Amino acid sequence: MTFPGEHPPPIQLLRFYVTAPFPCGYLDNLEAQSLIATPYHLIDAKIYDHLIHNGFRRSGKYAYRPHCKTCQACIPVRLPVDEFIPNRSQRRASKQHQNLSVSVLPLKFSEEHYALYSAYQSTRHRGGGMDQGTAEQYQDFFVQSNINSRMIEFRSNEAQDQGKLKMVSLVDIINDGISAVYTFFDTSDHASSYGTYNVLWQIEWCRSLNLPYLYLGYWVEKSQKMAYKQNFAPLQGLFRGEWQKLSNI
Repeated sequence: MTFPGEHPPPIQLLRFYVTAPFPCGYLDNLEAQSLIATPYHLIDAKIYDHLIHNGFRRSGKYAYRPHCKTCQACIPVRLPVDEFIPNRSQRRASKQHQNLSVSVLPLKFSEEHYALYSAYQSTRHRGGGMDQGTAEQYQDFFVQSNINSRMIEFRSNEAQDQGKLKMVSLVDIINDGISAVYTFFDTSDHASSYGTYNVLWQIEWCRSLNLPYLYLGYWVEKSQKMAYKQNFAPLQGLFRGEWQKLSNI
């Protein structure tokens, strides 16, 4: 409630609209829709904390969540980091990449990052649309943010490719955790486990910052793209406004 002369809370000033249908990126032969929060310039760190706790994610300056009429497959998930215990393959991935040097950087366009991103998209997501993205589209997604966002840069310390960029991860830091936005890496290293190592590193970073949760976006049970998330247990999912332990994985 507000009184004459008072300004309403910023969250009450947001408006939400539903996008037109578009091909689902997770499940074949389905259409998806998203709910978008606007105007984006009001979505600061405090507002985004509220939105992410209600199942929203960030893409550039925009916050969205799935809003499909006939499908509820996208489940927002997070990991309570103090309850996580790595399995054997995860411990192996951690040991395999422990010599990578890591830098936490502010958001800034880098030709080196963009080149690695383009190579990753053309290898891992050829024909998916993002492999045709321009440098401007890359900047809109990775460099535009109204909240506390960082680029995590991983470089090789091996003698044969000292200093070579191997992986970049975009993350948001919120009041109770870290939200993993997107990660891309060198796909020419066929024996690597960069994706797994990246999540393990973020778990340890959460712990070092005394943040209880790592937010991992959406989990879709029948999507192979999302299958890796179920390896990081015990996951919590957002159901009817409450975070609950996922019992089916």
